[in-house]
Amino acid sequence: MFNDIYDVIVVGGGHAGSEAAAASANMGSKTLLVTMNLQNIAQMSCNPAMGGIAKGQIVREIDALGGYSGIVSDTSAIQFKMLNKSKGPAMWSPRVQSDRMRFAEDWRLLLEKTPNLDFYQDMACGLIIKNNKVAGVKTSLGIEIKSKSVVLTNGTFLNGLIHIGDKNFGGGRAGEKASTGLTEQLVDLGFDSGRMKTGTPPRVDGRSLDFAKMIEQPGDKKPEKFSFLDITNPLKEQRSCYMTYTSLEVHDLLREGFDRSPMFNGRIKSLGPRYCPSIEDKINRFADKDRHQLFIEPEGWNTVEVYVNGFSTSLPEDVQFRALRSVVGFENVKFFRPGYAIEYDYFPPTQLKHTLETKIIEGLYFAGQINGTTGYEEAASQGLMAGINASLKVSEMEPFTLKRDEAYIGVLIDDLITKGTEEPYRMFTSRAEYRTLLRQDNADLRLTPKGYELGLASEARMKRMEQKHSEAEKFVTFFANTSVKPEEANPVLESKGSALVKQSDKMFKIFSRPNITIDDVRKFAAVETYINENDLDDEVIEQAEIQVKYSGYISKEKNNADKLSRLEYVKIPAGFDYSQIKSMSFEAREKLKKIQPTTVSQASRISGVSPNDISVLLVYMGR
Repeated sequence: MFNDIYDVIVVGGGHAGSEAAAASANMGSKTLLVTMNLQNIAQMSCNPAMGGIAKGQIVREIDALGGYSGIVSDTSAIQFKMLNKSKGPAMWSPRVQSDRMRFAEDWRLLLEKTPNLDFYQDMACGLIIKNNKVAGVKTSLGIEIKSKSVVLTNGTFLNGLIHIGDKNFGGGRAGEKASTGLTEQLVDLGFDSGRMKTGTPPRVDGRSLDFAKMIEQPGDKKPEKFSFLDITNPLKEQRSCYMTYTSLEVHDLLREGFDRSPMFNGRIKSLGPRYCPSIEDKINRFADKDRHQLFIEPEGWNTVEVYVNGFSTSLPEDVQFRALRSVVGFENVKFFRPGYAIEYDYFPPTQLKHTLETKIIEGLYFAGQINGTTGYEEAASQGLMAGINASLKVSEMEPFTLKRDEAYIGVLIDDLITKGTEEPYRMFTSRAEYRTLLRQDNADLRLTPKGYELGLASEARMKRMEQKHSEAEKFVTFFANTSVKPEEANPVLESKGSALVKQSDKMFKIFSRPNITIDDVRKFAAVETYINENDLDDEVIEQAEIQVKYSGYISKEKNNADKLSRLEYVKIPAGFDYSQIKSMSFEAREKLKKIQPTTVSQASRISGVSPNDISVLLVYMGR
């Protein structure tokens, strides 16, 4: 049946697998996507949304490189919000509510239009290994499919175990069976494995809710979009979300089921996501709080199914039901299905290279929750990078990695590889030391040239980015070279409570003031004339505003990044013997031997390796 040898086999059709398959196929590699159910490609297993704090930046980065997540987020969106607009642009984070069914459908149709990509529905239960190199996969039907590389993106399916109260059963997602066989083989091959937990809330019938009792959460009045391409358009109509709260009564009802909770009676031993805890965990950890927010999110344009964000739980279904009926607006709620927790296998990511290729088996890549991450966006970005590198490897080309000052994707992978994780890893802006450089608005300027060089970003995308960059730079130069007279500037400055000027001054200087916005300087005739004559769009205007107002911060952070990146070019020889450096701490020697960093900069970020250890290493290397 499968006589040909594929370049890349991707196992798993979730967010990581979909991006991996698209990337490798679009780079010209003959690719096969093996998944247990072709109907569930890119399924949104948890909340129907993409983006959010730091996650929105990741989606923009995926799009800039030529991935599909931004495009699908736009075509399936029902609401758009730019979060953190009251803060500086480094914190602005796009987020969309998605139509769950349309999201999966759009992903599948995009993949089916992708050249070089084949599909097969079956469970991959084993790997074909020859001389410590991957050579293909074995399926549950006994079929062997050969390939030059394999990307594993198994999500929560590896020996998945679903918990609802005192009941538990095997499954990778509600209504879908778990995947077996791979963990056991990988452990036999020398990999370390662990268990993690995540959860999901009940889905309910929107017709049974009283939205009039809740607080409406509409989308932005001027919605934007994720993709930098022109093929998607901002939303013309949007669906609102709603907010309500739990109460002490709700908490008391939930506590009645704690003795039957798998979290508290010891049946769940693995760690769940710290920053997305279950409702019972919140009540337990934050006992001083008398209420918690719940966000009521529609699952699509036409469906009545609703996602109860903030009520993730593994409590017995009868306890879930009674407690939710005591929430304002939920007095007559009807369940579609209860919430549940799921435990699954993962592999500590310190066993990977920065390309996401495993250190033990050549040509084998891990991406997504198998690496201990949580979230669609984190998974998709890893899938993209694994797919790129698997394709490059079979083409015998140099691998592709991103540094911490180049992308949130670079921060994510570097954190995983150098620090590892013992709980589901979630990206935050605080994890990036160069977040002023890594803004959502400039992801295309940072990464599209790299995507174009890889063959992922199209020439049209590249030209659009170059035009945006050129127009923004010229607009900034206009502000630097153009003066404004006091009689035109002072009425604007006075209205904003800003110090008046006594003589003509450069617009750049006035625009740089913290309380002066683009809307203020557009009151200067020359500015509005320039915008109209050059037909500047909102994206270019926003980019220029950020460059003017934050030029000092951006320059300072760039200088810091350049200084620290020098260590990124100090390579550590492969197989370096750390045991011979007796003046280095024992912990540092052990960590460095285990993780095998490729540069001194990577070594410096490993937990347990001190600045003194790095100094000793540099001396020993003749530096």
